[in-house]
Amino acid sequence: MILVTGGAGFIGANFVLDWLAVHDEPVINVDKLTYAGNLDNLASLQGDARHVFVQGDIGAPALINGLLNQHQPRAVVNFAAESHVDRSIHGPEDFIQTNVLGTFRLLEAVRGYWSGLDGSALDAPAKSKFRMLHVSTDEVYGSLAASEAAFTEQHRYEPNSPYSASKAASDHLVRAWHHTYGLPVLTTNCSNNYGPFHFPEKLIPLMVVQALAGKPLPVYGDGQQIRDWLYVKDHCSAIRRVLEAGTVGEVYNVGGWNEKPNLEIVHTICALLDELKPRADGASYATQIAFVNDRPGHDRRYAIDARKLERELGWKPAETFETGIRKTVHWYLDHPEWVARAQSGAYRDWLNTQYAPA
Repeated sequence: MILVTGGAGFIGANFVLDWLAVHDEPVINVDKLTYAGNLDNLASLQGDARHVFVQGDIGAPALINGLLNQHQPRAVVNFAAESHVDRSIHGPEDFIQTNVLGTFRLLEAVRGYWSGLDGSALDAPAKSKFRMLHVSTDEVYGSLAASEAAFTEQHRYEPNSPYSASKAASDHLVRAWHHTYGLPVLTTNCSNNYGPFHFPEKLIPLMVVQALAGKPLPVYGDGQQIRDWLYVKDHCSAIRRVLEAGTVGEVYNVGGWNEKPNLEIVHTICALLDELKPRADGASYATQIAFVNDRPGHDRRYAIDARKLERELGWKPAETFETGIRKTVHWYLDHPEWVARAQSGAYRDWLNTQYAPA
């Protein structure tokens, strides 16, 4: 059995679904169900005895201690995080509470369980095999110039937003708990994910949803910010591989080798929608593109060098950007009910105040 935190969010839910598609090993899934945690993401697991969902906070020691001692998981996979840069700019405290303090409390609960300090009785073989995998982001590394090589695991941390600073802090805590206490941890730092169940505040689902609603497609600044894009199911397969064979204490970068400017992404989505669900007036969705004021401190470029993961653990992404983005657009077209439920009144209010014309 494994314990997954944040398993009702975008990446976490995809991981749980994929895990149970390829394993019979049960999952205890803990999620606070904040605005982006969505049980709709896990609807296909209803009635599946292999999946036990618990609504709760990683920052609640009694809850996590109880689950660890009751279920005796062989691993903990931590996805729980506040994750949107724009929201972190306007409300950083939630990011500090969850990503920093929450990670600290989770580490302490896991340390107590693994070491026996909390009265747990892991036998020697179980203790030696136990792992905690912490899922992080490439944003902790800061921004790259156009001529710079992609981020490797040795790149120094230079976070530029409250979100990335909070994730950098959590990464440092995980590293420290390994080096100080011997906790058997693994860390992954991924590039920008996309795919099914992505909450429609992020670039790709936002563009799809706005386009279909006939609304402007807001593009920050000149739209030339570059990101490396990773299909979420490829990310999930990488996490499974790191959990299976990663070296304790090591960091593994996970990327898709798909550097694209944001504006190119938007045009690609518009072209796919033109093909798959044309506008009634025959015009291209690209006519809805609207440039808006840039995000404060907007990082210009991220790019992940995933060769360590490929070389040491034999992992490679299965999807190209072209295949992954087509699957993603198809998914949103096929799941309008999910989109409608994800777009709460609070979400709409936030979106309406977020973007100002350039």
